[in-house]
Amino acid sequence: MNSLILLSVFATVAAAKSPRMKFVVHEPSRFHFHKPENYISMYHQEGSDTMYVGGQAVIYVLTFTNRGIRDLQIPAASDQTAIDTCKARVAALELECDNFITVIQKVNDTMIVCGTNAGSPRCWMLVNDTVLTDVQGVQIASASDISPAYPSQRSISLPADGSLYSAMSSATGHAGSIRRTFGSQKLLKTENVWLLNPQFAGAAVIPSDQKLKEEMYFLFSEFNKTARVDEEPYRARIGRVCTVDEGGIKALLADSWTTFMKARVMCGAGNTQQQYNNLKQAVVLTEQDQRAGVLYGLFSNAWGRKVICAYSIKDIDQAFSTSKLKGYSSPFIGSRPGTCVRKNSTPGGPSDIKNLGVIRYHPEIEDVIRPNGVAPLDLPTDDQITHMVADIVLAVNDEHYSVLYLGTEQGKVLKVLHFREGVFIISQYSLFHNEGPVLNMAVDSQKGHLYIGTAMEVQQLPLADCGRYGDTCRECILSRDPYCGWDWARRRCIAIPPGYNVTTGALIQNLDSSNSSVCGEAAALKLRRTSPKEVKVQSNTTIFLPCPVRSFHATYRWEKDNCLKNYPCILSGDFCVLGPVVDTPLREGIFRCMATEDGFKVEVISFRLVNNGPFLAASLASSLGLSLLLAVATLWLH
Repeated sequence: MNSLILLSVFATVAAAKSPRMKFVVHEPSRFHFHKPENYISMYHQEGSDTMYVGGQAVIYVLTFTNRGIRDLQIPAASDQTAIDTCKARVAALELECDNFITVIQKVNDTMIVCGTNAGSPRCWMLVNDTVLTDVQGVQIASASDISPAYPSQRSISLPADGSLYSAMSSATGHAGSIRRTFGSQKLLKTENVWLLNPQFAGAAVIPSDQKLKEEMYFLFSEFNKTARVDEEPYRARIGRVCTVDEGGIKALLADSWTTFMKARVMCGAGNTQQQYNNLKQAVVLTEQDQRAGVLYGLFSNAWGRKVICAYSIKDIDQAFSTSKLKGYSSPFIGSRPGTCVRKNSTPGGPSDIKNLGVIRYHPEIEDVIRPNGVAPLDLPTDDQITHMVADIVLAVNDEHYSVLYLGTEQGKVLKVLHFREGVFIISQYSLFHNEGPVLNMAVDSQKGHLYIGTAMEVQQLPLADCGRYGDTCRECILSRDPYCGWDWARRRCIAIPPGYNVTTGALIQNLDSSNSSVCGEAAALKLRRTSPKEVKVQSNTTIFLPCPVRSFHATYRWEKDNCLKNYPCILSGDFCVLGPVVDTPLREGIFRCMATEDGFKVEVISFRLVNNGPFLAASLASSLGLSLLLAVATLWLH
């Protein structure tokens, strides 16, 4: 039979903010780059099986199928002239003197691709997913207003209503701007005085049932010129323009936005001094054709700590619609400046000129945008978040819930449920063979996939990963995964099917609390016994028994020979380990590891210790080390 000895000092792990479950995933579809791609852009159209990845002088066209991944690589080298100029100008940055693809966007039926082109940005059209050609026959801005000159410079591009909107962060030689850069509508820009060294973090379309009222939000940090010595030199902002905007009149804002407004965004613990002012990334979730939804911002402070704050789109919309304008106290003439209205067929009247002047010199509102619940979301602080995406899910109670996917510096992905009272960390995925930061992600709600990219790989993961939670109603409900529900008929945890009728359907969930009472008392209280694994040991051997941890929100204890007395165990990695102490002699008998969660106790594993087994010296166990022994235990337990 088997003999198992674990000897080491164990670390205690707190589970308060930990993911409930942790998965090491090897089976999802994955594509390996032939060389590290330290800067990647991604484009994925909802409902498609194809992912476009922009790399260094190449575009990867990846098609994910049930039988694997088909990949096509389209060369996209820099112009030799641009390379020579780049090397002569910035010898120290020679590694950046290549064509890094920074923009891949589809506008109507045109696929626009832009790259750094060795410091001299250039744009192309991608035809038939195979050929890059020069942009012809369409209105497009300068490539330097769409793509940065170097990959370290942040830019944001987003299509809306047949046009492409681009936000370029400030860098040497570029002041930073928000522009309409492609399409049949007039190409517009921000005035230089409106933005102060902006660094863009995200952009989103805010839909409306009236097309006239559709808006674009741009999220960014800008330089705070009034900061004291002890303050951070950043302030987080949200800028907004109307998609119907066609610019001003010849004498004022002719080629500029006439609807641009901006507001300060705060993220911190109430009114305390602990504020997070540097906005690193932002995503917006909106319900179809409604001005409802949530804005999520990833912020950092001067010490590099990152937090996430959530904001109501309705609150932001209300602020832009009603707030006073900074530095302006006179009454408005006619409609409020910045209102989304179509351009007057005969512009230039007194009220038009007055309102254009107000926007030109007073684009900032006085109201400050503050987060829901006042404070940041209660998330782990030891996971350095590098990228964030989100999805909105209709649950079986006919309510919408947000799910955040947070990529970390270690290449892991946290799946987080956001509900009225706070957040619940559903799971953590360890996905990659080569550990490295998550650089980019994309969500496809229609197909039910999450795409994750690092410098070495691109992976596809199902949004509804219901089979991993367990095979009982209680395990399914305690997962609190809005994509999953318990099917009484099939006695399985299944994905909520498309078009599920919430009024007649029979699936059950309980997302607002960890309460499995919906499964019924009999199902919850039924205690499942395990078959004890026999371990033979000699009397002079030191024994440590490992119990695999499934739920990190459960409490783990050991019992011996069905006695009422419980023995504590120590969490070490993914194991809860029982070792010998004064009151817990590990001698002959049956030891059972019990997990208690949601008030119910479940048996995880059991061991029968038998004396006079093969001898394994304690010194050998010490030399092997804890990590190796736990690895052996993992294989042995399976």
